[in-house]
Amino acid sequence: MNLVFLGPPGAGKGTIAAKAKDVYKVPHISTGDLFRANIKNETELGKKVKAILAAGDLVPDSVTIEMVRERLKEADAKNGFILDGFPRTIAQADALSEMTGLDAVVNFVLAKEEIIKRLSGRRVCKSTGRTYHVLFNPPKVEGIDDETGEPLIQRDDDKEDAIRNRLEVYEASTAPLIEYYRAKGLLVDVDASKSPDEVLSLMVKALEK
Repeated sequence: MNLVFLGPPGAGKGTIAAKAKDVYKVPHISTGDLFRANIKNETELGKKVKAILAAGDLVPDSVTIEMVRERLKEADAKNGFILDGFPRTIAQADALSEMTGLDAVVNFVLAKEEIIKRLSGRRVCKSTGRTYHVLFNPPKVEGIDDETGEPLIQRDDDKEDAIRNRLEVYEASTAPLIEYYRAKGLLVDVDASKSPDEVLSLMVKALEK
């Protein structure tokens, strides 16, 4: 099963991908993880990315495409994959279509206000990185980490203004991709507002059709 996951920040793509990879017995390939792994292993591409990021620049399509191409050649991806975070542009989508065919592109749909509720409710323990949510996974004592007793913080990019900005960037860059894949008959919309297990179940049923 060759799948691409699309969806706004906070739609739970990573959470669903972690479950779906066990269902379909294929690797979950996140571009963020790919970048980190290449940098950590000091591959040629990793050195390139490290220098680009150190300069505060965006990684160009050509480097991202090359990284994904190398990853898809690995043995664990021969029976399929779940791509998360790639493609992000039409140029990347065209490059992917030259590398491999796709069975479906899953578009996780979530209302803007629901995304803001999910992301703005996140709280983090600074020393351990443990995350909570004021509504869905609150600490035992409000604003305090369960184990260390430290005050919890809200990251700057989880504040409402920052979230709205991230959503605008996502919509501008990804809306063309959604139409690109819809025109090819590959797009499958899945309601991402339910629990991760329910979303997974909806997706599996939609893909069986």
